[in-house]
Amino acid sequence: MAIVTFAGAPSRGASRHDIPPFTPRDSALHALDRLAYGPRPGDLDRVVRLGVMRWIDQQLDPGTIDDRALRERVGQLDVLRYDRGDLAGIFVAAQEERRSRKQDTAAATMDPAGRAGPDERAARRLAGQFQDLVVVRAVLSERQLAEVMADFWANHFNVFLGKAADRFLLPDYIEHVIRPHALGHFSDLLLATAQSPAMLFYLDNWESVAASFAPRQGNGRAGQRPRPRGINENYARELLELHTLGVDGGYTQQDVINVARILTGWSIDRPRQGGDFVFRARAHDWDEKVVMGVTYPAGHGQDEGIRLLRWLAVQPATIHHVGSELCQLFVNDEPPDGCVDDATAAWRRTDGDIREVVRAIVHGLDFWAAANVRAKVKTPLQFVVSALRALGADPDTTPRLARVVARLGEPLYLHVAPDGYRETQEDWVNGGALLARMTVAVALSRGDLPGASVNLDALLPATPDYAQLVAAVDTAMLAGTMSENTRRVIDEQVRDVTDPVMARELAVGLALGGPEFQRR
Repeated sequence: MAIVTFAGAPSRGASRHDIPPFTPRDSALHALDRLAYGPRPGDLDRVVRLGVMRWIDQQLDPGTIDDRALRERVGQLDVLRYDRGDLAGIFVAAQEERRSRKQDTAAATMDPAGRAGPDERAARRLAGQFQDLVVVRAVLSERQLAEVMADFWANHFNVFLGKAADRFLLPDYIEHVIRPHALGHFSDLLLATAQSPAMLFYLDNWESVAASFAPRQGNGRAGQRPRPRGINENYARELLELHTLGVDGGYTQQDVINVARILTGWSIDRPRQGGDFVFRARAHDWDEKVVMGVTYPAGHGQDEGIRLLRWLAVQPATIHHVGSELCQLFVNDEPPDGCVDDATAAWRRTDGDIREVVRAIVHGLDFWAAANVRAKVKTPLQFVVSALRALGADPDTTPRLARVVARLGEPLYLHVAPDGYRETQEDWVNGGALLARMTVAVALSRGDLPGASVNLDALLPATPDYAQLVAAVDTAMLAGTMSENTRRVIDEQVRDVTDPVMARELAVGLALGGPEFQRR
């Protein structure tokens, strides 16, 4: 099979003088590619009839959009029926079952494959459902911008699902911290993440205590390692470098230390039981601290941490850093200065209202500039979801589609480092990645991709007229953006196929795996 390469596709930031002035359909396609996970069959016509700016306003107010069909689908997932404590019980039981099996020599002899027991199977099933939930929501939700923003913030405030207690703490973090604040005020989101058990555990702040802290005697089990003494700087460092000010935000190592001191005592009540955030006054450093020239007087407790977070949320470095990331998401891998200026002005004007910052970006000239149209490459999640949406595919509620995204290089919630998955082209484009995407695209078009059902007959009738077929694929899959190179390659490939149904499947697969569809 020939691979449709990126030859002739515009490079990042390249001039796009060959793009004609936007028609209403062009505008609708651009908005659906950037503010949603691409169009489904009929979406372009619906957005054109409604008006693209009116559609954008609706997406910025997701509470007004009926998402009943999605709620019914995700209501089938058990993982959303459990709270943190329930999930903790399931995962701890699985851990105990795993430990017991390893220690049981007789069982190991009888079952050399080490098959998982019922508790382990339950834990794996729930973890798979949690990852698959991302794909199902992205494909089916009418509140597309809210899903895009939830994914953005989940990466900005990344927590690694594979770290011990975060296996059962992370679902609550996504459902009750990230998603409700995705289009709210940044300061509220920042504070919610700082007090989340998932974040406190991931970056070890739950164990961060004042240097003078002396734990009570007899509060640990025999053989258990003692709780560490002294501050832990992990969360403080990432709070400044990634979550707020940025790597060039003007802070020093001493500032990191003093931020960590301010946040001593911010902990978790019984983490193995899925406990809540708790402020442990005994573990807090009550002495004076200074962060970037701001004094936090002695004698203050949890309130000084809240003061610090609210202060960080409105610092110019934070506004520029996060505003630039939003411009990178919506406009270009190299955020234009004009976009960043629009975002920062809206941030200052609205005290960090994320909804209004996004509105300013979308209403700005850079969002609609020719140089930024189809200038970004899809991440694996964006590619898989947009391909499913383009075919009107129906995802099931098994983890199989999440595994497809993982095979393409983006295992959901499993980025180990705190920086999360990135948006930029260089992180995702190489020969092996493009070949893998083509393989997925062809499997999907044939109905062979596990986890999704596709009915091509409803979208694109088979025809022995292959010139007509390629033109129809261009219209249905690519909204008329197919290049001459892609058209030639697809035409050459389908000419050797005698069965019109198989020719249609191949043409659709090559179009979805080709360069035009990789861009948004």
